Amino acid sequence: MKKYFPGPSAATTTAAALALTLALTLTACSQAPAADDSPGAGALSHIHGLGVRGDTLYIATHEGVHTPDSAGRPTLVGDRRDDFMGFTVTPAGVFLASGHPAPGTGGPADLGLVESTDSGRTWREKSLGGEVDFHSLDTAPDSTVYGYDSANGLLRVSPDGVTWEDRASLRALDIAVSPTAPDTVLATTETGVALSTDGGRTFAPGTGQVLSYVSWGAPDALFGVDRGGALFRGTDTRKGTGAGAGTAPSTATGSGIRWDRVSTVPGGAPQALTVVDARRLLAATQDGVYESRDGGRTFERRVTVAAGSH
Repeated sequence: MKKYFPGPSAATTTAAALALTLALTLTACSQAPAADDSPGAGALSHIHGLGVRGDTLYIATHEGVHTPDSAGRPTLVGDRRDDFMGFTVTPAGVFLASGHPAPGTGGPADLGLVESTDSGRTWREKSLGGEVDFHSLDTAPDSTVYGYDSANGLLRVSPDGVTWEDRASLRALDIAVSPTAPDTVLATTETGVALSTDGGRTFAPGTGQVLSYVSWGAPDALFGVDRGGALFRGTDTRKGTGAGAGTAPSTATGSGIRWDRVSTVPGGAPQALTVVDARRLLAATQDGVYESRDGGRTFERRVTVAAGSH
């Protein structure tokens, strides 16, 4: 596989660019699949989430969950081609997703929260069927489920994926929960990364670095990517924990997260980001799903992506 060495730093993405991303994301899920999204088109498009179980990569898309074969060709997992807008793999290996059913399959327009315990081969409704379309999902170390309901601009939280509590109202694109503190959650907003330390009931205003996607894979592995693909590593300066040891200029937020520029993910605007640990992370961009095994300094393309709107 070709190895990519990111080039020099680009200018920080503006809040206006993230606002455009937010608007596009809110409408993308209601669009019918384009002609080149049909099965057998040769490349994935409309990626909404990435996950890893063991060493296997899973890619949630506009037409189901896929995994690459030994040659990097995407292969559909199971037989469901639902539009999985939100997707996460829990520490226990359970898949959680949300979105919309595939055209012609019937059922409510919104999947609510669905669950797979066999790596995406089969799914069952967990809760909120016909009520909610989560565009971002994450789980806390105590198994609390956080879901961002984009249609209503609302963070919803559940201890078990069945009973839910409505918490903060905010306009966000992505969320990430601390792997050590169940009540600490980040949200990417038009003005910067907003932080909550009370389980998403309230958020400090987003300031500083404007990011599109964030992922907190381990205590020392907080990363974010901006609209142009610039990758940053975050440090929680409130406790002196996290990563972020870089030589590029850093940006601190009023909430205590410092963001240090690491590199640029190849392939254009990002579509998803998942961090496994301080060295391994995966990002989907306009032309591929890329993996880094050295903390984001270099990337290898795992899967080809067909250019298209997210």
